[in-house]
Amino acid sequence: MIYREAGQYKTSYLSDSQIFPIAQDRYAVAALLAVAFIAVPFFASAYIFSAILIPFLIFSLATLGLNILTGYAGQLSLGTAAFMAVGAFASYNFMARVPGMPVLLAFVLGGVCAALVGILFGLPSLRIRGFYLAASTLATQFFVVWCLTKVPWFTNNSSSGVITAQQVEILGYKFETPQDKYLLVLGIVCVMAVMAKNMVRSTVGRSWMAVRDMDVAAEVIGFRIMKTKLTAFAVSSFYCGVAGALYAYCYLGTVEPEAYNLDLSFRILFMVIIGGVGSILGSFLGAGFIVLLPVALSIIVHYTGLPNSVTSNLELMVFGALIIFFLIVEPHGLARLWQIGKEKLRLWPFPH
Repeated sequence: MIYREAGQYKTSYLSDSQIFPIAQDRYAVAALLAVAFIAVPFFASAYIFSAILIPFLIFSLATLGLNILTGYAGQLSLGTAAFMAVGAFASYNFMARVPGMPVLLAFVLGGVCAALVGILFGLPSLRIRGFYLAASTLATQFFVVWCLTKVPWFTNNSSSGVITAQQVEILGYKFETPQDKYLLVLGIVCVMAVMAKNMVRSTVGRSWMAVRDMDVAAEVIGFRIMKTKLTAFAVSSFYCGVAGALYAYCYLGTVEPEAYNLDLSFRILFMVIIGGVGSILGSFLGAGFIVLLPVALSIIVHYTGLPNSVTSNLELMVFGALIIFFLIVEPHGLARLWQIGKEKLRLWPFPH
């Protein structure tokens, strides 16, 4: 009886087009943000910040970027980690080579560089699709990592290829503790998530979904296929680039090519599949599930007395089983299960 729309009237177009048209959703999101910004920094430990919350938020942003490309525009990509690497290394070089460069501006410029690379490697999508496009973006992954490894300029002539990220400082305040970095990442992710939500509801988002459903029909009714696909690659790569910069500066503390390997690309793709393809909420649910799963498995292995070597293999087995399960049982992932639960609450206690 709590989750009801009765008595909530839409008296204007503005009220009908809200991101959260139901009052209960707005209250729930406001409460969640209050807990995330106010309560969590006071009660969470440094381990929870560093090992769970910060990677969860960064992976959510990267998953959101891939979901824009794959879920909303229908273009399969296996080069997410490469775009994250471009954003990280571009941010590092902007701060290292431009005196007085603000760190937030460096993150944005890193995302812009990733967007340009995304447009370049998105050009094959104008001619190929499906498995062949996935192979093309897979080539992007290897090419970008190879360039970052073999060209010393990108790593500031570091002999090891591993460089320490600069200090994150905004308006004279240094973000040194895990709590400070968590709040910074949380603020950036919230802003970019709202931007993505509004984007997919706009003309741009509708053009992406039209091309995803049937590109020939979309072109017939007036959508420009080239512009639509390249815009999807640019926006997706921008989000991944910013996520890669945050991954280097707020999580790893170093900028290194090996951190953005193929395994990371597949992991983010798993987050999209498990969370829900074509869903903003699904990006967060999938990232949370994948980040928490290894922690839960390690706890299970510890209490069952199994050797630690079992944990990594068990993790891969569980990932594979979950991918098969969601593709067969619920292709739209956890986001669809959440939507079904909300629909049942709206009708409870009456039968569906």
